[in-house]
Amino acid sequence: MNFQELVRRRVPQVAGVYLAAGWALIEFSDWAVGRFELSERVTDVLIALLLFGLPFALLFAWRNGDEDGDPAGPEPEFGTQGRGDPSGAPPLGERSVAVLPFANLSDSPDNEYLSDGLSEELINALARVPGLKVVSRTSVFAWKGKPGDVRDIGRALGARSVLEGSVQRSGEQLRVTTRLVDVASGFQLWSGRYDRSMEDIFAIEDEISGNVARALRVLFEDRGVKPPRDEPTDIRAYDYVLRGRQFFRRTRKASLEFALEMFRKAIEIDPEYAEARVGAAYSGALLRMYYPTVKDVLEEADEQSRRALELAPESSDAHAARGFVLFQQKEVDAAEESFNRAMQLDPLQFESRYFLGRIRFQQGRHEEAAKLFDEALEAREDYQAAFFGAQAREALGWADDARRHYRLALEVAERHMDLNPDDPRAATMRAVSLCRLGRLEEGKRWAERALVIDPADAGVRYNVACLFALENEPDRAIDCLEEAVASGFGNREWIRQDPDLEALRKHPRFEKLVGSIGEEATARES
Repeated sequence: MNFQELVRRRVPQVAGVYLAAGWALIEFSDWAVGRFELSERVTDVLIALLLFGLPFALLFAWRNGDEDGDPAGPEPEFGTQGRGDPSGAPPLGERSVAVLPFANLSDSPDNEYLSDGLSEELINALARVPGLKVVSRTSVFAWKGKPGDVRDIGRALGARSVLEGSVQRSGEQLRVTTRLVDVASGFQLWSGRYDRSMEDIFAIEDEISGNVARALRVLFEDRGVKPPRDEPTDIRAYDYVLRGRQFFRRTRKASLEFALEMFRKAIEIDPEYAEARVGAAYSGALLRMYYPTVKDVLEEADEQSRRALELAPESSDAHAARGFVLFQQKEVDAAEESFNRAMQLDPLQFESRYFLGRIRFQQGRHEEAAKLFDEALEAREDYQAAFFGAQAREALGWADDARRHYRLALEVAERHMDLNPDDPRAATMRAVSLCRLGRLEEGKRWAERALVIDPADAGVRYNVACLFALENEPDRAIDCLEEAVASGFGNREWIRQDPDLEALRKHPRFEKLVGSIGEEATARES
């Protein structure tokens, strides 16, 4: 129990009202004793009764103050949980909100990155409000562009309230309209309209977040230490960062290259905008990780991550980006230090937990890896974190737990691909999850689709090799594995730890292939 929970159940408020009413009664009794010449014992008895009743009033407030339903029970212990409802939707008994993708009402459809970006910023801001459950981006964006009653959508997402809105841009002028709807009754809890300039975009985000929190009667304060906001000196730089983020999520080579170009443009406009440098560092390092033949991007990522940290030494994202680049440069100890610092600065930082989980997995520390992947998944719904969490459990021999997590990984990958149907890595992880769940033919179809989407991705070929290994086709698996290595995949330690390749361990071609992989590539990902 903490003070925040007492406030949520309105115990202090009830105590205040009770004491105020009691004081008024005592004042009245003093007047009545003098006016009607009553015994002074009347006041003493009244005080005793009020003191006697106070604990019962507080107990009544505690039991009945949570009008939204019973509080959630304790979290299940690590190793036994499957993250509850795999849809990611919070239970209806909790204060919860789904932020639907804001509609783009601008004349140009190109401005969709702005409406999507504002929606994501609000999801991230509200996720930091204690006592408020926020439906994940993947789940809410699956409803983008789909007509339907907001109450039905809210129920499908498991949210007690839904925030919807629109963004209209004309030059540098913005009109943002929002409304918060109670799912049970359909009543509007709050609405707002903001006619501002692009320069005010951060203020708009803060005002909407604060108003939503107040409407839902939760304390609008951050969990732990609030990550410092990095605002550019020129709003055009933020505009390019939003464009970069839109393409960054797609993980295709052309998309990552375009995202990197957008972040570069933001840096040209505002060289001291740390968030733009963080984006550039991630884009370059991911390009090198997924497409090892791309030249010079890791060197640029190194420079951008160093500069981001100089500009924002207290930014968890800057530390995480620096750790990711160091991880790609095989400086594992230094990478761990950066990831740990990022987690200290921000309890909800995703990348630090995810990539540290990758390090632990390839070190053979599978239980630690599983825990880190679970924590990453709590911070953000992500198909790779879900999949590798299942793999870590498979490596530990936790068959039943692994199967539950493969089901979760499959569901998360399916939701992701509803929004990103051309993501080859999601397709391969979907394929392997299907095979682990016994749906071999479906898995094979998704693996073939992944190869068609992006045959140049070495990681895709590696994951298809895993699928063939699970299907007991060792020669086809090793053929794909050789193609992956020839394309640049070279994480020897990951290959040694991957439970999907267990059937190949004693195959002469496999042993020869693993022995041929040099140390220089061991920081690249599958």
